[in-house]
Amino acid sequence: MPRITIGKGDESLIIVMSATASPENVAHVVQRLEDIGAEAHVSEGRSRTVIGAVGERQTVEQMPWEAFSGVERAVPVLKPFKFVSRDFQASDSVVEVGTALIGGGHLAPIAGPCAVETRDQLFASAEAVARAGATILRGDAFKPRTSPYAFQGLGEKGLELLAEAREEFGLPFVAEVLDPRDVELVSSYADLIRVGTRNMANFTLLSELGKQTKPVLLKRGFTATIEEWLNAAEYIYKEGNHDVVLCERGIRTFETATRNTLDISAVPVLKGLSHLPVVVDPSHSGGRRALVAPLTRAAVACGADGFMVDVHPEPENALVDGAQAIVPDEFAELMDDVRALAAVVGVAV
Repeated sequence: MPRITIGKGDESLIIVMSATASPENVAHVVQRLEDIGAEAHVSEGRSRTVIGAVGERQTVEQMPWEAFSGVERAVPVLKPFKFVSRDFQASDSVVEVGTALIGGGHLAPIAGPCAVETRDQLFASAEAVARAGATILRGDAFKPRTSPYAFQGLGEKGLELLAEAREEFGLPFVAEVLDPRDVELVSSYADLIRVGTRNMANFTLLSELGKQTKPVLLKRGFTATIEEWLNAAEYIYKEGNHDVVLCERGIRTFETATRNTLDISAVPVLKGLSHLPVVVDPSHSGGRRALVAPLTRAAVACGADGFMVDVHPEPENALVDGAQAIVPDEFAELMDDVRALAAVVGVAV
């Protein structure tokens, strides 16, 4: 897909081609957009092609697009997040992560240790979550910590261990990237790259992730509104990487009973605003082991496309976030609940 450049004050129009439109019809519309000084973003779906027109609004909208051969309709996009909006794409996006699918009726259980500590710890967790039904392994090699003296992760050694676990247990894995300079390194190992809450507004990092081809899981900033979050996703999408997954991980509120306040309402709100898949992180929102299962069940019940939980064989010895990690047996029990709920809401696990 071509890179999209959106300038200040630019507006967008979505041109939906009919199911019978020919490649020549699409090329003609693209050429006319370029003739009037606009940029065209072509997205080919399973049944039809959609063209995002980026340019001066009045000039773009005055063209009789619906008179062009193969054009079904033209829809103005007024939201600041243009290409991740439902106006641009009405159908749900499905993101492929190795052998796993997220979105479009596919529920993705993501599980594993918060951080890779040792090979034994990682492999024990990976074996357990694979056996219980997880489709994606989580585990971080780089850890952003509030204290500069806390464990910061194993770096590339951690990525090597995750790649080894992928081969051993057949699970693609997600890993966090903290620095634009590390994007190439992390993307060379991970199947899904995560942007943490502290980096949601790191627009340089987001743009770099948009230029590489691995899917991106974008966590909500702990003080971010939903619109700010979707604008962050737009940074990635507009650079050409359309495999973006949103992750609700709780926001900072006045409440102190939990680590963060899980905004469960964000799931249906996002589903109405955007075509991107939405997953929930019950571990980092609740912050306590006892809250992980009920928050996971709530996420599945309200329509989330997946969930990401911390699973550790020995939480009491964890170097990172042991208080919120569940043990393998608890994860297996949770997966039984998830399968029952998935059957009710009509998604596949």
